[in-house]
Amino acid sequence: MITLLPVDGTSELAEHYAYPDDLTAPWVRVNFVASADGAASVDGTSGGLGSDADKQVFGVLRELAEVVLVGAGTVRAEDYRGARRNTAGRDTPPPIAVVTGSADLDPGSKLLIDTRVPPIVLTLGSAPADRRGRLTAAGADVVVLDDLEPATLLAELGRRGLHRVLCEGGPSLFGDLVAAGAVDELCLTVAPLLAGGTAGRIARGPEGSPAQPLTLVGALEADGTLLLRYRRVTPIG
Repeated sequence: MITLLPVDGTSELAEHYAYPDDLTAPWVRVNFVASADGAASVDGTSGGLGSDADKQVFGVLRELAEVVLVGAGTVRAEDYRGARRNTAGRDTPPPIAVVTGSADLDPGSKLLIDTRVPPIVLTLGSAPADRRGRLTAAGADVVVLDDLEPATLLAELGRRGLHRVLCEGGPSLFGDLVAAGAVDELCLTVAPLLAGGTAGRIARGPEGSPAQPLTLVGALEADGTLLLRYRRVTPIG
């Protein structure tokens, strides 16, 4: 077992979590935290599951990413704001790209007023035009897509040259990515507690999606918290 590096070991953590070199298409890394009994939240948010080690890795993952992909429900539940640290090799933080079919986001939320870069709102033409207009007026980069399938979302990010993708949920978006075979990597923090209750899983997708094998490529530990890193097993041929 590898011991988690201290705060002054950020460069070592960045090396541990580095994306593949020379990407020419989006590489999707998903980051989640869950309790030892599989709960994805406590009292409705993931904050109750976090730890200092998890927060440290969370910051490093954002610093390595070129875009943070997240569902609108998670943005609202977690009261998202813009990323704070600059992306490695760039002089701005990664934009938050929000997936929302309805464009139901508050123009006065932290996502729009507490950020250094405009969020990207990925939505549909069926979303009310007044909502889209208010978000545009508040500074969002509103993109109307034909659909919100993973292939379409990733094609739009790829068109923008945003290849190092960090998905932070929620479970429905993660489940859709799993069903589409679009998850390249999972970073999973296992918190040393039993949550009980009725909290859901980290992924919730359509029935009948085939199970997808992963290989463990990294394991860190700090004060009982496990920080696991899995990659998709790519079929030969």
